[in-house]
Amino acid sequence: MIPDLGKYADTVLWSYVVSIGLLLALVLVSVMRGRRAQAELEKVEQRIKRNG
Repeated sequence: MIPDLGKYADTVLWSYVVSIGLLLALVLVSVMRGRRAQAELEKVEQRIKRNG
């Protein structure tokens, strides 16, 4: 159920597309950074266990 946006339909729909795309990109970057940080922490923990 899409409301009639008249002459602004393209602008509004592209704004939605860009906003959703940016949100997805932020989530993706956050997940990737979290995984990288977790891997680094695991490396540090392994070094501590070996040297400790």
